[in-house]
Amino acid sequence: MRKLLILSLPLVLLTCMKATTDNSSEKIIAMEKAALDRWGKGDPQGVLDIYARKITYFDPFQEKRIDGIEAMKKIYAPMAGKIRIGRCDMIDPKVQWHGDVAVLTYNLVNDMLQLPDGPSNVRVRWNSTQVYARVDGKWRVIHSHWSFIKPELRTR
Repeated sequence: MRKLLILSLPLVLLTCMKATTDNSSEKIIAMEKAALDRWGKGDPQGVLDIYARKITYFDPFQEKRIDGIEAMKKIYAPMAGKIRIGRCDMIDPKVQWHGDVAVLTYNLVNDMLQLPDGPSNVRVRWNSTQVYARVDGKWRVIHSHWSFIKPELRTR
């Protein structure tokens, strides 16, 4: 009995360590997909739920970096219920691990059926970088960066 206990202890420790660290690329990608699914139904709260309180954020519609969850709530509030995405394809997601930080990069292709105060039936292609970190024991996005894939730049 004692021998069995000693032999099984490393297995128990490994199982407990895996349960508490939860460093899996699949988990990070699943969190991101769930947030995108809610966003596509007009619910920005799914994205806000995975953001850290001290989130930093860039996208091509903002003039400068956005700092903090309260600022993000103000930006997203007018969009609630006004966005509908028919198709949302996450292409080639990759998670790179650096201790308690995970950097998720992917391309996203959206078929937008409805945009707030804009046209409908538009295909939008994005580059996305989401930096996740363990905050108070939970994975949270601490930095989000969105850009257009190969945007057409106007010359002056």
